[in-house]
Amino acid sequence: MNVEQKHILKVWIAAALWMGLIALESTKYFGASETSRILYPIFHFLFGLTWEQFRPWHHIIRKTGHFVGFFTLSLLQFRAWKATLRKHREAEWMALWAALALLVSVVVASLDEWHQTYLPNRTGTVSDVILDSTAAIVAQIVIFLYIRNKFRESRVEELVLRGD
Repeated sequence: MNVEQKHILKVWIAAALWMGLIALESTKYFGASETSRILYPIFHFLFGLTWEQFRPWHHIIRKTGHFVGFFTLSLLQFRAWKATLRKHREAEWMALWAALALLVSVVVASLDEWHQTYLPNRTGTVSDVILDSTAAIVAQIVIFLYIRNKFRESRVEELVLRGD
């Protein structure tokens, strides 16, 4: 196995492990009733929150977890597709890598919520699929802005070195 193949394997393992984490969090063990049993005593101890004061924070924490999880999945998917479908003119392929990353993220989000509809203490919702998909889109926008900024900086350096 050469260096490039090892890199491709490494980035796909990272993406697969992250999808495995999402699948694990989709189980009955990570439902709202389960996470509140852990988080409420912590918030009560640290901040003196009552159950009613804690409920909105619990909701925010859970939805933030959705956003962070699918933002990260989208980044890892972009990285994996970029490594796998590497071409000489990367700018032409960037849209494909982003589209594939988004597609996988939306499919995983949909399957995640669909799976939760079969669990007694979970609810699968379209709004969570929308939240997860939005996180994946935001991740691709961040990647685009980062690459665009990096290209501009390298272009400026090139002009400075040439004396233009």
